[in-house]
Formats: sequence, C-alpha cells, structure tokens
Amino acid sequence: MLENTVELLRPAKAKPESERWSVAQIVALFELPFSDLVFRAQTVHRENFNPNEVQVSTLLSIKTGGCSEDCGYCPQSARYHTGVENQDLMALEDVVAAAKAAKESGAQRFCMGAAWRGPKQKDLEPVLKMIAEVKALGLETCATLGMLKEGQAEQLREAGLDYYNHNLDTAPEYYGDVISTRTYQDRLDTLDRVRDAGMNVCCGGIVGMGESRAQRAGLIAQLANMETPPESVPVNLLTQVEGTPLHGTGELDPFEFVRTIAVARITMPTSHVRLSAGRETMPESLQALCFLAGANSVFYGEKLLTTGNPDTEADLALFAKLGINQG
Repeated sequence: MLENTVELLRPAKAKPESERWSVAQIVALFELPFSDLVFRAQTVHRENFNPNEVQVSTLLSIKTGGCSEDCGYCPQSARYHTGVENQDLMALEDVVAAAKAAKESGAQRFCMGAAWRGPKQKDLEPVLKMIAEVKALGLETCATLGMLKEGQAEQLREAGLDYYNHNLDTAPEYYGDVISTRTYQDRLDTLDRVRDAGMNVCCGGIVGMGESRAQRAGLIAQLANMETPPESVPVNLLTQVEGTPLHGTGELDPFEFVRTIAVARITMPTSHVRLSAGRETMPESLQALCFLAGANSVFYGEKLLTTGNPDTEADLALFAKLGINQG
C-alpha cells in the first residue's frame, strides 16, 4: 500500500477528513484490472448522468502569446521559441462573432482564454464587456485569465461569467518540475476566490508530462478533496510543441490515459469530465473508450488555444457512430 509522503495542499474549503480520498486509495483504483475499473466508472457515470450525452464547449484564445510564466508545456510563454506570436487582445466584435459561430455549430459553452500571468484592471475591463455580450447570446460563459486578485472574481461574476478555469496542472510534488514562476498555493488561492464569488469552477490538469502514476493520483486527490469538486474537470494530454522544455517527453500509454479518465469519474461522480488538449491525436477508438470510462464533455472546433483540435464535422460523425447526443 502506497503511503502518502506529501501532505495534500488544499484550498481553505475542503471536505472533512473522513470523506477525503487518500493518494493510496486513488492509486489502488488505477491498479484495478482495466475492465473492472471501466465497469466501475461506467456504473458511477450512469448513476449521475445520461451515459449517451456529452456537454460541448468551444475555446477561443482572446489574447495569445507573450506570457511571462515558464510553464514547461506552454507554447505561449515568452521564454520559449515556439513560433507563437504575441497578439493583442481581440476586438469585442470579433469575439462576439466567434461566439455566434460556436453557438450555431452546437456549442453550449464559450470559453475565452488570455495568456496572462493574471489580468490587470485595465486588461479586465474589456474582457468584462466580452463576457456580457457572449452571455447575452444565450451561451454559458467561461474564462481563463490566470491568477485573480481580490475583487476580480466578483467583477467577472457580475459581468455574467458562469465558469472560471484555473488548472492545477499536476500533483504538488511534481509541480516544481514543470513551473517555477507561480506556486501551487497561488493556484489554490485563485480557486478559493472563484468559489467565494459564487462561480462554478473548471479545474483539471495535464497528464503525460513525465509524472508517475502516483503523481497522477496526487492531482486527482487535490481535485476530488475540494469541499465542492470542480463542476468541470478538463483532463489534458500533453500536446508536445517544439521549443518548450517538455518537448520530447515520453508519450503516455493510451490505456493509462483512459484509466485517468475512469479514476476521475469515480472520485468526482457529479463533475463533468472533459476530454481536452491532445484529443486531436486520439483515434476514434480511444475517444470511445474515454466516453465509456466516464468522459462526458469535450472542446469543440478547429483550435484549442494555439494547438489543433478535431474539427466539428469529425466530432459530429463520431457522436453519430456512438449514439451520443449533445446535452
């Protein structure tokens, strides 16, 4: 039995200790025979969701490149030479046009991402207008803008923001191998601010960055042990971009990725578990296994921030093959 060697960092609002998942318990789930694990995850999924329904979101990069952070996976960091150019914040009318197109394509939620360490007030003002305009279209709204200062989450909520995305990326004990310019606690503090403001949380991580299975379990423990686990849990498979420090990392076994989806479903039974970055490299058979293991949300469209994503037509064809409806 694996012992917990690293104390779990956690936001101020956490589950009572008797209800928390230990890293050892989560590793034990990972180690189940594959069929048993998927069966258990599918059972939990059916108890909480329509098993043939998927939530669809579209993600738009409203401000690309030039970020001061050193996240080892990110082509938008100004520290790396990846070919991603620094672009100014998009114009309001262009964002609204993209949101309208996303809605016409069947997206239910429109997510806006900006490559900032955290928004200054002068950055936030135009984004608040974007949120209000997108919300007026009848779409759910989501934003990922980096770390939030006191009072900013409340402004976003008042503008009509439904979800704030801020990923933990990995387990506390592996985090320093990936990022040095912000701490794990910085991320947890932003999540607390989002919760305190009354917004939904979108929070997950990236797998395939060279972490161990126990460290993948540590990430899931962080998420599952929040007093209210994230409403949306994006599970990203590392998209390797030449010029970033993590380019050349050994690829994660596809079955381990499916196991990660299944464990997330079991430990967070009422959360939407989203197939996010990396889906463009997954064959239909692997995506189908992920849906069987409890994934019930995807990003939809041609691009995911700065990397590829399966196009809308391919997604619709896959959903038709599997008998999946957009819900």
